Amino acid sequence: MFPPPSETLPLKPIPGSYGLPLFGAIKDRLDYFYNQGKDEFFSTRAKKYQSTVFKTNMPPGPFIAQNPKVIAVLDAISFPVLFDTSKIEKFDVLDGTYLPSLSFTGGHRVCAYLDPSEPNHTSLKSFFMSVLASKHNDFVPLFRTCLSQMFVDIEDEMGSKKTASFNDPSDAMAFNFVFRLFCGKDPSKTKLGSEGPAVVDKWLGLQLAPLATLGFPKFLKHFEDLLMHTFPIPFFLVKSDYKKLYDAFYASSGSVLDKAESLGIDRDEACHNLVFIAGFNAYGGMKAWFPTLIKWVGQAGEKLHSQLANEIRTVVKEEGGVSFQALEKMTLTKSVVYEALRIEPGVPFQYGKAKEDIVINSHDAAYEIKKGEMIFGYQPFATKDPKIFDHAEEFVGHRFVGEGENLLKYVYWSNGRETEDPAVGNKQCPGKDLVVLLSRLLLVDLFLRYDTFTVETAVLPFGSSVTVTSLIKATST
Repeated sequence: MFPPPSETLPLKPIPGSYGLPLFGAIKDRLDYFYNQGKDEFFSTRAKKYQSTVFKTNMPPGPFIAQNPKVIAVLDAISFPVLFDTSKIEKFDVLDGTYLPSLSFTGGHRVCAYLDPSEPNHTSLKSFFMSVLASKHNDFVPLFRTCLSQMFVDIEDEMGSKKTASFNDPSDAMAFNFVFRLFCGKDPSKTKLGSEGPAVVDKWLGLQLAPLATLGFPKFLKHFEDLLMHTFPIPFFLVKSDYKKLYDAFYASSGSVLDKAESLGIDRDEACHNLVFIAGFNAYGGMKAWFPTLIKWVGQAGEKLHSQLANEIRTVVKEEGGVSFQALEKMTLTKSVVYEALRIEPGVPFQYGKAKEDIVINSHDAAYEIKKGEMIFGYQPFATKDPKIFDHAEEFVGHRFVGEGENLLKYVYWSNGRETEDPAVGNKQCPGKDLVVLLSRLLLVDLFLRYDTFTVETAVLPFGSSVTVTSLIKATST
């Protein structure tokens, strides 16, 4: 039985259509990847149905996902139902309507695939949160050490080529930081050598290929669709790479795995989970997110750069260095990070199945969702809701300064609200606060070294490609 609808909103049937069996899902998939693209796919349907809640199919569909049908929620009011684990089940929905072969994770359903009601979720998430807490004092010095090498690499490339890729040195920096954080040693000293990022990229790419397009010319769209979106990609293509990655973590993270065993978690299972959170969640997230942050800050221009440099250098001088306390005083720097997370969240999708018959609200209406129906949220539409944010499509660096902090509850990027905290009973990313910290540190070290910079960008299957086209060293500190 459905709960009573809101007394102030009209109860409406959910508009939209799934189309003919099989063919409707394939048509939507072709529209999503090739005929329209993600944003137009959702905006044209929202306009057609005059609703931010509607029925549609989500890729990959046939024959990878058995049931592609979803109810899309695209506004800031309806979207948070996906965080309510009393109403929503998060069982095997990390990648949406399909689950990659468990061979990619050593045969285990890792923590990211578990619903909070499952006992293993509690033990694994508690383990991750305790490990991160134990590494708290390493975050700032270790990340700044890794950043220093990244900036050297960028400057060296600019010296020889006049421009420099941000993505490649950023990827190397991110993997180096993650491995050293969890394993306490440089990955180059293991059998991975310098191949760590490439190994993880291949492992990630095969799991996520059904959700991406490589940007082939349109006349090849049916070939690419058949290749990437129609049949599961087999694990054997990356089997030896994954073993190398697993072996490096297993050999180097003894104290972390000892802690897992003390909590009653099997050592092998703990290591596969560690590889996943380090490779998929942490490195994979940074791989997409850091270029996105630099893209938006770079495009914001010299005025914002000057304001950031002034704030950062003033606070660092007053505090006598870069510390947690200093970072908390940098209000503009914090706001810029939140604004980038708002305008282009690192993970754009959220999924969950209704545990029971529920009623959800948008700005304008209430809708009934039946038990077992899949709910899908497209995060960039929810965090650019024009009924919540003024100039929602614009990057406004100072948006969350002062009274603007009240809007942080509408910044959704970590499977939860920015104003909420990860807990064993929810699905919010255990490293949520670490991501914000590292993002601030990236800007701090950037503007301690440089006055301003310019970038050129291009779209990648996940995230953006960023090329640094000019880099002006700091004239004052």
